[in-house]
Amino acid sequence: MATPKPRARNVADLKASILNPSLTSTYETSFVFPGAVAGWMNRQSGVGNGIDFDTLNRVQIACREATLPGSSLATHTLDNDHTGVTERHAYRRQYDTTSSFSFYVDEKYDIIHFFENWISFIVNEDGSGDARDNYNYRVNFPNEYKSEIFIRKFERDYKGRDLQYKFVNAYPISINQMPVSYDASQLLLCTVNFNFSRYIVSGER
Repeated sequence: MATPKPRARNVADLKASILNPSLTSTYETSFVFPGAVAGWMNRQSGVGNGIDFDTLNRVQIACREATLPGSSLATHTLDNDHTGVTERHAYRRQYDTTSSFSFYVDEKYDIIHFFENWISFIVNEDGSGDARDNYNYRVNFPNEYKSEIFIRKFERDYKGRDLQYKFVNAYPISINQMPVSYDASQLLLCTVNFNFSRYIVSGER
């Protein structure tokens, strides 16, 4: 195949291609708390309805930063089929194992409690009595603590095509350290890392 020849481009071509970049600050996240996890939180807090719409909305708004997932192809190496040539043939798609979400922590520390309780439910912690001497757990079944997470990427005008990433079988696997200090005050952030099986990309025009 011949190498394509360069062609003249005008300002309209530039505007249509590179002068309308997507911005990282226009996105929205949604977290689906499993019913069993919501019930666990309910019992821990002693309140009425557990995870309701207002709670989910606060978690969604508090998400300061999210990570769009990535994937790669696993390959086999073939040597000597052609003299001096090493070929690599794909045989499997591999998904990232985790995705990170950072949240602003409010003065009631709800964000921290939400995800700490989700992890506590996963391992079915029994903190009865003196937790220092009487601590045990028995992990719950995966179908009770796995759920779905959504990231929707759009633009400032809310028009045109958007992207939705759906994380399948997601659950929090770790919470990052949150340093506090007597130095100049900063916003307290809670970063939660989620494990998931795979993701599905969809979009609307």
